[in-house]
Amino acid sequence: MDWSIQEVARLAGTTSRTLRHYDDLGLLPPSRVGANGYRYYDRPSLVRLQRILLLRELGLGLPAIGDVLAGQADEAHALAGHLGWLRQEQDRLARQIASVERTIDSLEGKEPIMAKDMFDGFDHAQYRDEVEQRWGAEAYREGDRWWRGMGADDRAAWQERTAELGRDWAAAAESGIAPDSTEAQALAKRHVEWLTGIPGTPAAEPGGDVAGYVTGLGEMYVADPRFAANYGGESGAELVRDALRVYAEQNL
Repeated sequence: MDWSIQEVARLAGTTSRTLRHYDDLGLLPPSRVGANGYRYYDRPSLVRLQRILLLRELGLGLPAIGDVLAGQADEAHALAGHLGWLRQEQDRLARQIASVERTIDSLEGKEPIMAKDMFDGFDHAQYRDEVEQRWGAEAYREGDRWWRGMGADDRAAWQERTAELGRDWAAAAESGIAPDSTEAQALAKRHVEWLTGIPGTPAAEPGGDVAGYVTGLGEMYVADPRFAANYGGESGAELVRDALRVYAEQNL
């Protein structure tokens, strides 16, 4: 059984033009081409398209998606990994929704709410295992103490600073500036200053390997779609990585 390109586009909520573009890039060739020149897709093609769309949602660019697909031939195993990411995000969003619903009920006078319940699902502790694996338990404990010791205004200000930095990187990538340009290096300086303000990281420790830390983070931004999404996707993450490397070589 197979489906025409128009049917697949309708089912996936995309366009025939997009599917043809995926074919041109070698991401999603049709399973067959009819005598009339129409593209048709079989069930394995639909599975591959599902993976492409999932990876796009995670912030990967099309070249990176091609690399992922080429390196993960076992479709079921790869989809299991994607499913794990989706379930984590589903859980986090469900907790945020419940938290906001409780706040609305409280504001409408239906029931009281404890302050600690207002931020369920917004907690940075979801990254605990990953931080401890990369940098050690003490790094997480210091960062956690720092975060929990901040007041609501300080947390909001830090989050806005972080979001602004991400937006500026994404805009810089969109404009096509070079990693060693004055603009990119000014952003790299801000990025390093932001990192040195987070206790528990090598960037904040006297005598720590700041250069190695920031260049390593740059590589991680590109490799991990969750981080790349903070900088507008793969191209933004690549600019951050390359600009941080230049900054580290020249200043650290």
